[in-house]
Amino acid sequence: MERMRRLRVSPAMRSLVRENHVRVDELIYPIFVIEGNHICNPVDSMPGICQYSIDRLGEELDRVLEAGITGILLFGIPAHKDEVGSGAYDDHGIVQEAIRFMKSAEKYRGLIVIADVCLCEYTSHGHCGLIRDGIILNDETLPLLAKTAVSYAAAGADIIAPSDMMDGRVGAIREALDEAGFLQIPIMAYSAKFASSFYGPFRDAAHSAPGFGDRKTYQMDPANGREAMREVEADLLEGADIIIAKPAMAYMDVIRDISADYNVPIAAYNVSGEYSMVKAAAANGWIDERKIVMEILTGLKRAGAKMIITYHALDAAGWIKEGE
Repeated sequence: MERMRRLRVSPAMRSLVRENHVRVDELIYPIFVIEGNHICNPVDSMPGICQYSIDRLGEELDRVLEAGITGILLFGIPAHKDEVGSGAYDDHGIVQEAIRFMKSAEKYRGLIVIADVCLCEYTSHGHCGLIRDGIILNDETLPLLAKTAVSYAAAGADIIAPSDMMDGRVGAIREALDEAGFLQIPIMAYSAKFASSFYGPFRDAAHSAPGFGDRKTYQMDPANGREAMREVEADLLEGADIIIAKPAMAYMDVIRDISADYNVPIAAYNVSGEYSMVKAAAANGWIDERKIVMEILTGLKRAGAKMIITYHALDAAGWIKEGE
């Protein structure tokens, strides 16, 4: 008889043979910055998450540093929106100024700042591209995404993360970054990004819900796994350095397939709806939040993720340290 239980007899033995571990330096924490002053707005649908004005951003960044987290993903909420999302590529926009704040303060300078590139937070219609006659325009949007990426890089962003899902945007951004002298800036592409119902709380936090229709003409059909491989391959050929799969929990098969087919770092985005469901269940006493979160994050590592973008990052970092 094969006795598999021999390697499960104690916590020390289980730890000795454990195949996957979640490390603090693999966690990326999303942060929302908003124009204005003295603002710390709790997001009702995301307990524990707030929108911060730049003058209060340091409060959250101090918690990030204390947790030992080295990477943040930055989203901006502008005071002004228009049809062409001009706030995204305004050199003095909210994200650009937040990046400059972080890079000008010595204690935050070591943080890896990942700048999300999309127009949805900045357009009056809430879509990720320009619109004509109700159609989201692909090629006409690319120059604006590229302009946004260059503006973020010039402000000091360490990584550019296009999330818009326009065809060809990675190539357009790579070309623009290179021409502007930012050859060293990597692109973390939202390649396998699905038109998911798990994004609802994020749209509350980022004020980015579409004003009409949905995003199914540019984000991926949740039923399609093999199509995700085509998206990944296209983005890698255009110059992507890191691939994001989003959402995470319901798409572990996609993460596994990407990991099996491509030798490239993969980031799993444990999105807002996944976070909020755990928080709601924990608040009702139905689950053990710590155990559930760590099981989810470990599952994402097991599926093949190298790094995990998660709103649980601050809590998870503390739990990981307690276990050391």
